[in-house]
Amino acid sequence: MAAQAAPAAATPPSPWSTVARAVVLLTAIVSVMLIAFAWPSVRASVHDVPIAVAGPAAAAERIRTALDLRLPDGFEITEVADTAAAERLIRDREVYGAIDVSSGTPQVIIASAGSAAVAQTLQGVAAALGQAQAPGAGPAAAVRDLAALPADDPRGAGLAAGALPLVMAGLLAVLLLTRLVSGTARRVTGALAFAITGGLAAAAILQFWLGSLTGSYWANSGAIALTIAATALSILGLEALFGLVGFGLGAVTMMLIGNPLSGTATAPEMLPGWSGVLGQLLPPGAGGQLLRSTAFFDGHGATHPVTVLAAWLTVGAMLCLAGGLRARRGPAVGARHVRTAAPPHSYAPATPRG
Repeated sequence: MAAQAAPAAATPPSPWSTVARAVVLLTAIVSVMLIAFAWPSVRASVHDVPIAVAGPAAAAERIRTALDLRLPDGFEITEVADTAAAERLIRDREVYGAIDVSSGTPQVIIASAGSAAVAQTLQGVAAALGQAQAPGAGPAAAVRDLAALPADDPRGAGLAAGALPLVMAGLLAVLLLTRLVSGTARRVTGALAFAITGGLAAAAILQFWLGSLTGSYWANSGAIALTIAATALSILGLEALFGLVGFGLGAVTMMLIGNPLSGTATAPEMLPGWSGVLGQLLPPGAGGQLLRSTAFFDGHGATHPVTVLAAWLTVGAMLCLAGGLRARRGPAVGARHVRTAAPPHSYAPATPRG
């Protein structure tokens, strides 16, 4: 009779110290995530937001004084001579809006597609402009939207909500490619191919279904594809060079730093301190600004975000190349070491049979 296999020994329970360490680690993780996502939103405010003031110097100075009283240090003001110059700055994405007193009757020019939050702030300022022109008299200034959000998405919710899925798409691409595909060249090719197809799909959803985007579909697709590619290749390169630690570093950078500091829901200038500037140097922030440029401003203001995304894409490709070279060199060095350490074979002449 065949002997029966002994039942496997039950795994002993973990010590309570292990449970305590797990609880502490989970508490730290949720605290960091809460700070990363909540801090920029709670501390967001209007500070150094670039706007233009059009009109005579004396009238522009009265507007500047009124704005400083209402929102100290809230705006960075560029004075221009007339309405056309102010509109040109808005369309070129050098300012978010303008206060126009060149014709005597004040009006506020906004660009809600550039930032719905800043546009709302300027609409609030418009109510006080009559008194800023002549104390105690005058109606609220008229408001004109030079670059309006689409009628199907007047609050820009689709663009703001789409930032996180695009970051997660880059992470998911790396996760699947590193698990299912072998070879650095094939992984990079897969990431770039997914960036193209993902860009086409995401732009189609946002533009044709949700109505959150306008402008050229192909330009919008390219902006999204470049964002996904920059995110995926940079994380893929870190993973190729440093393994799981590199993947974790890339995920934390994009998810817990890049996404909350992207300024897509408000504006980079409204984020606290230096965080808005940092956010524009990471793919989520640069990608959001690029998509606004292609969708609503005919590509104006796209130079900086394209440069940032191209830099991340290039660095990611170089890291992938370095990781691939090291992976190929490792087995070659190991095989050479085995050949050197092996004793040489001795060959004895065959003894003839008599």
